[in-house]
Amino acid sequence: MRDLKHRVFFERLLGDVKNELVDEALAEGKKALGYSCYYVPEVLLNLDGCFSVRMRAPGITDISIATYYMSEKTCMYSRSLLERAIEGGYNFFDALISTETCGMMHRAHEHFEMLNLVRDCNENFFVSHIDSPFVTKDYALKHYERQLKNHILTKLSEVYGTDVSDEALRSAIEKHNELCRVVSEIGAYRKLENPPLTGYEFHLIELVSECCPHDLILPYLKETLEELKTRKPDEKPWYRVRVVLAGGENDDPEFTKLIEDAGAFVVADRYCFGSLPGREEIEIREGETPLSAVARHYIETNQCPRFMNPEKVHGRKAYLKQLAEEYHADGLIVQQMKFCEYWEYERMYCQHVMEEDYGLPCMGIEKEYVNTSVGQLRTRFQAFTESLEIKKLAKEG
Repeated sequence: MRDLKHRVFFERLLGDVKNELVDEALAEGKKALGYSCYYVPEVLLNLDGCFSVRMRAPGITDISIATYYMSEKTCMYSRSLLERAIEGGYNFFDALISTETCGMMHRAHEHFEMLNLVRDCNENFFVSHIDSPFVTKDYALKHYERQLKNHILTKLSEVYGTDVSDEALRSAIEKHNELCRVVSEIGAYRKLENPPLTGYEFHLIELVSECCPHDLILPYLKETLEELKTRKPDEKPWYRVRVVLAGGENDDPEFTKLIEDAGAFVVADRYCFGSLPGREEIEIREGETPLSAVARHYIETNQCPRFMNPEKVHGRKAYLKQLAEEYHADGLIVQQMKFCEYWEYERMYCQHVMEEDYGLPCMGIEKEYVNTSVGQLRTRFQAFTESLEIKKLAKEG
């Protein structure tokens, strides 16, 4: 296939957190609001005059200073974000919205306050911490809604005068849904037997939709969608098997490319930074306020292993099986960041359940935020691809 028109542009945007579209939004006087977790509703950070930036640390190599503050027994993702902050990589932030979902990430975000990492550059900068629930009961949903109101909307209104009225929230939801529709329509092409895009290309598209101002990146996404409608794939599918990729933080498209270079097409992205969940439209039901609709939506769609109630625990496995069927996957890869307390247990449990109860071949791997063991990973992906291919051929007789 010919390269996507904006592929190189998307890669360039992902080369730095403060990319050219972020600079353009800042020049317009908009407030940059950083976040690092799905528990922080992206839509609330895109009210009029604001834009969301999903935190990443592309190109990070040395994290020795962050390791000094946080110890080497914490995940490399949280340390990488802290290191990038110490380097000054987030000095353009006007606020950081944190969640007490992961102790390691929460600790990294606390250092923004303790070390005055951004406040020296922006006296109005603030860090706001949300206490997110472990369960999906009614009382937990109400608590979550109060947290969103008190620690996001009220803070933005008090510090920056942001309009947080129901009208403003409805407008933000409509714009958010438009972006979700475009990205979801692009992602749906992965269901085809011979799709006009790769998992690597979709990974780029999903990431730029999270890391760039929505109103500025949306025209490029719409143009890419139109391009895909007429883009002709190679006559014969390039892949040997199809896989769902699940797990924790994964903001490196090269990791997806590594899997696909082994012959496994990544058809579904069920990981942090992925679109499943992440790009579902928000519905305001009868009797709901816009804020209560947002709170319900993010609790219902959230697939984080932090949720401990049985409905969510079993639902996560059923969701993976559903994705495998919907996207015609032959197997599942579950990746986990080293020292990630939640995904470590989830990966081990998931491997057993998916293979024993659902009959879906599953491979689990532990990785670092920066891929340093490319050779080993490539060998494992090649072996898994071959095993899936053998099973697929045997099934077809």
